[in-house]
Order: sequence, then C-alpha cells, then structure tokens
Amino acid sequence: MAMFFVNSRLRAWCKPGLLLGLGLSLFACSGPTKEPITIDGSSTVYPISKAMAEAYQKENPEAPAVEVKFSGTTGGFRQFCEGKTQVSDASRPITQAEIDHCNKNNIRFIELPVAFDALTLVVNPQNTWVTSLTVADLKKMWQPSAENTIKKWNQIQPNFPDKPLTLFGAGTDSGTFDYFTEAIVGKAGASRMDYVKTEDDQITVQGVEQDPNAIGYFGLAYYEKAAKQLKPVAIDSGKGPILPSRETVEKGQYNPLSRPLLVYANLEAAQKNDNLKDFMEFYLTKAPEVVPQVGYIPLPKEGYHLASVTFHNGEVGTVFEGHSQIGLTISELLRKKAKF
Repeated sequence: MAMFFVNSRLRAWCKPGLLLGLGLSLFACSGPTKEPITIDGSSTVYPISKAMAEAYQKENPEAPAVEVKFSGTTGGFRQFCEGKTQVSDASRPITQAEIDHCNKNNIRFIELPVAFDALTLVVNPQNTWVTSLTVADLKKMWQPSAENTIKKWNQIQPNFPDKPLTLFGAGTDSGTFDYFTEAIVGKAGASRMDYVKTEDDQITVQGVEQDPNAIGYFGLAYYEKAAKQLKPVAIDSGKGPILPSRETVEKGQYNPLSRPLLVYANLEAAQKNDNLKDFMEFYLTKAPEVVPQVGYIPLPKEGYHLASVTFHNGEVGTVFEGHSQIGLTISELLRKKAKF
C-alpha cells in the first residue's frame, strides 16, 4: 500500500530515518555546508526561484551557490524524489505516483505554496478575430481527437477565418501541461500531440510573437514580460469572458485556469544544512515582494505565515491528496493549510 503523508510533524536526529518527537522544531541538528543548494522543476516557478536565489546571494555573498534550473514539474520531481535536488519547483501538486517514488527513496518533503498563477492563453496582436474563448472552444482545440483533424481557426468557431491554427504549449514533463489538460480536457495528460511542445516558455513567447495564426499557453509572468508583443485571451467558463490578472485571481473569477504555485523542500536536507534552512526562510520572507515583481499573484500575509510555520515545524506531506484541484481559490488554499 502506498504511504501518504499528511500533517506529520517530525523532528529527526542527524541520522537519516530516525524520527523522534512530534511538533518540535525541525532544525536542531542542522549545520553549515559548502555544498550548493540545488533547485529544479517548473519553468513557471523558475522566475520566482531564480529571483530569490539572486537576491539571497546578493545579501549573503559568502553563502554557497544557489543553482536554479528548470526541467518541468514532472522532471523536477523525478530528480527530487531520487535525492538529486534539495528543492523542487512545481506548477501543480505532487501526484500519488511521485509520493510513492519519494517514499521508495526515503525522501520526506515539506510542501510550501508560494504564489498563485493565472495560466494564460495568448495570441499574436495581428489576430483580430479572437478576444475570448470558451472552455468548450479550448477543449475542441486541444483534446486528443483534434490531432490532425482540427487544423483551422474556423473549425473552432464558424465565424473565425479559414486560416491555419498553430499551437504552442507546454511539454509533457511540465506541470503546466498536466494542469491545463486536466482543467480543459478533463484528464491530466489528455492532449493532441501535433503542437510545438516545449519546457521553455520563452519558445512559446517567440513562436506566438512571430506567427499571426498562433495560440499558446503558459504562466502569467511570461505574458507580463511580453505584454507588448502578445495579446491575452479572455476565458469564458460560463459566467462571461474573464481576462487573467491579479485582481481576477484574487476574486476567484478566473477559472478554471488559476492555480497555486509551490516549492517542495527535502526534510533531511533542511535538517542537515543551515544554508538551505536560511534560504527557504529568506524565500518565504521575501515572497510578498518578489512574486509580484516577476509577474505572479502573491499570497496574503496569512499564507506566508502558514508556510513559514509549516517549514519551521517540519510538517511533511501534501494538502492536495495527490492530485490537482481544479478551480481552487486562494481563500480555499488558505483554509486547507490552516487545517493541515
């Protein structure tokens, strides 16, 4: 039977696997090390972690390097659950299969929400026919049965022009791919495959910018950086078209494509490494300032307080039950964390 960690508060001595005491501080056995802090995972969360790493190293020039890369949420968890990285960036919650992988390798993780995102559909500014799309339109465009079949814009809506439909989107190792397909098609990973797939969202930015017939999707921060070159598409989930923005996410209006962004820290690594502990505390302290600077939606102060308590107490596990929860709002996430 798969082990599933929820609300386990653990204090470990410095020997891996020896777990003693509940509700005690996580860091009694930590110490300094010269080893770099390694972060991989989501390209969506990457701009946040990259900015945090740069700010941390500027304030702590003697600290070991913080290495931030992106291979997609799935690729990041693969490494994290094998102990190859200390922190995993994620644009969707950890899955049950990934929890099982971590358990197999005795990796205990602390789940920390750090921001909210509005997963954003964009078209070229020369596209004059699309200002909004319904969830049904997007499903028609992206579902597996559309592969090699839905090739033109007028197949989405008859009033659209008879022009080629060029699609850019997240690669299959991306949490954005998993979340988008589940929210739009109804099943994570269910997608046509005849589109330009990439774990690098800048490729989607460039592709849509260069092709008047293109449409693509990625995290809000990538649109914010390229707002002059791209046009956002309002999404109608049944209550009228809503554009992605901080305001529409905070009000719970931008559905079903708003989602929490998370980082996962290795419990044992945090116990052993003062630098990792200090960096993660810095991350949660600076997040309210840095998150909006890079183009995402910060949590309320309560959210970062709950995350700090979770980290300090070493509360391992996930509040998401091993899967994404489509349409989750910020207030609903905070209620989950408060009960954790």
